[in-house]
Amino acid sequence: MGNARLRSIHVHPVKAFRGVSPREAVVEPWGLAGDRRWTLIDDGGKVVTQREQPRLALAAAEPLPGGGVRLSAPGRDPLEVAVPEPAATVPVSVFGTEVAAVPASDSAHMWCSGHLGAGVRLVHMDDPASRRPLDPEYARPGETVSFADGYPLLVTSVASLDALNELVARGDHADEGPLPMNRFRPSVVVEGTEPWAEDDWSGLSIGGVDFRVAKPCARCVVTTTDQDTARRGHEPLRTLARHRKVGGRLLFGQNLVPLAPGIIRAGDPVRVLS
Repeated sequence: MGNARLRSIHVHPVKAFRGVSPREAVVEPWGLAGDRRWTLIDDGGKVVTQREQPRLALAAAEPLPGGGVRLSAPGRDPLEVAVPEPAATVPVSVFGTEVAAVPASDSAHMWCSGHLGAGVRLVHMDDPASRRPLDPEYARPGETVSFADGYPLLVTSVASLDALNELVARGDHADEGPLPMNRFRPSVVVEGTEPWAEDDWSGLSIGGVDFRVAKPCARCVVTTTDQDTARRGHEPLRTLARHRKVGGRLLFGQNLVPLAPGIIRAGDPVRVLS
């Protein structure tokens, strides 16, 4: 790990939308600053992701000063959405857990519904310090998370993706590879490690900011969604099922929890914490 570096940073202001890749990011207790503070919900209050709506891959969200977002998608005029004023919250169901959030403007709801062709609302997490605790099985007291699937950050490695693509190339759906890293929607990507080295990590330091490894990341159908076309295939789940299946879960990447706030930058050294 002596030459390991932070290859890239990825922030997704709206859950399931395309994000941005800044050269640096502030690490907050619940994730990268501005990451997944917004999400879409259906009429029943359930979070809408690419699992149900692969067309979300075609919508992009860029951060604006003050926490707002600029939404864009093919064939639609961009829309700037400000952080909503404190108001009555609505219940949001995130994989069975109820979280309070503040609805955005009606124009934001209409824009998002128009893109998907289905009724959705855009909501904002106003207070990530208190709204959504981590899964108690893997959490320490007081740890929270934004609208990310489960944990503040997700780390993947270039070496493991290269190894996975070699396996895909020898499989039944070789024509689907090589797969880009955006299929896995990581927060941070490291380079200069051995393939699958992250399986043995219990802690990580990126540019002096320390993280604990909470658990491996189990992958879902979103990884089979081409992030440029929204079309679905078979990979990488077919290959992960053959080579990376542990306890019924298909693993790629590790979930991280910050031990303290700080700033990380592309190119920062990465080292394993004992």
